[in-house]
Amino acid sequence: MARIALAPEVAQDLERIFDQLQRHEAAHVAARLHEVIAAIDVLETNPLIGRPPAGGDKCELVIGHGAHGNLALYCHVAQIDTVFVLAVRSRREAGFAGP
Repeated sequence: MARIALAPEVAQDLERIFDQLQRHEAAHVAARLHEVIAAIDVLETNPLIGRPPAGGDKCELVIGHGAHGNLALYCHVAQIDTVFVLAVRSRREAGFAGP
């Protein structure tokens, strides 16, 4: 199983997602955050599951669906069997390729 390492910025990303969910979907905050964390946990056993963005060595893990979805940007270093999660963003936020 791959080890998962979170970049320090991921904590800020999760706080931002939490704040946004509280403002817009108070009834589903815990379930949506659990969905994000559970999806990242999948990378332990399936580090190659993400889609590679155009022209880079990082991958995007699609979390959820549609406007309510998120993307995790990560890099798998096979030599040390570690997944480095670099960022988590709403699919609507700028900075991530894809739909």
